[in-house]
Amino acid sequence: MSVSEALKSRISTRAFLDTPVSEKEVRDLLEKARWAASGGNLQPWRVHVVAGDKRQAVIDAVKESLQADPFANESEFSVYPDKLWEPYRSRRFRVGEDMYELLGIPREDKLARLDHLMRNYEFFGAPVGLFFSIDGRMGPGQWAHLGMFMMSLALAAQEAGLATCMQEAWTPRAKTVAKVLGVEEPYIVYCGMALGHADPDAPVNRLRSERADVDEFATFEGF
Repeated sequence: MSVSEALKSRISTRAFLDTPVSEKEVRDLLEKARWAASGGNLQPWRVHVVAGDKRQAVIDAVKESLQADPFANESEFSVYPDKLWEPYRSRRFRVGEDMYELLGIPREDKLARLDHLMRNYEFFGAPVGLFFSIDGRMGPGQWAHLGMFMMSLALAAQEAGLATCMQEAWTPRAKTVAKVLGVEEPYIVYCGMALGHADPDAPVNRLRSERADVDEFATFEGF
């Protein structure tokens, strides 16, 4: 699979089979992703891979925290601005509506939508979860480099026939996750990633969100 093919075929997979993924498979992906670009070669990230009992421990701890206070935000930053403006608000709204349409969940069925949202905290059924932490003393540049590393990992998984979903849904429960994983300062948990084999029969996995045309975000001069 070429890089172009991997980029075009990668999606946020939201339904996985229970087919196991071995430690060796994950190690092989990380071996490839570790060559991602890193400004100044700082590589200020840590990856915490969970499966089996440890995966379940994270799920249980986060669900318990949600029951205790469903509106708590343990993160030191917001995933999105409080009030998105255009065109970003419409883009986010559209992908959500397209997803729920595939799931057959109407807008007025708030409970069903919430149930699907809660699937985030089960890695959408994926057998492996990954969490990414970064030295909290780092700035926006290093956060960008972490994102490049995560994308490299997702593309390596795509090449290997595995599926991923980058999950910022874990971010508001960052401290709960950190406690289970033993992440200590100065590192802070950023987000998670589900990893496994996509369920080919799940309607939600047909979702392919739109992307802006090149001319919407790029200018060309001097050619």
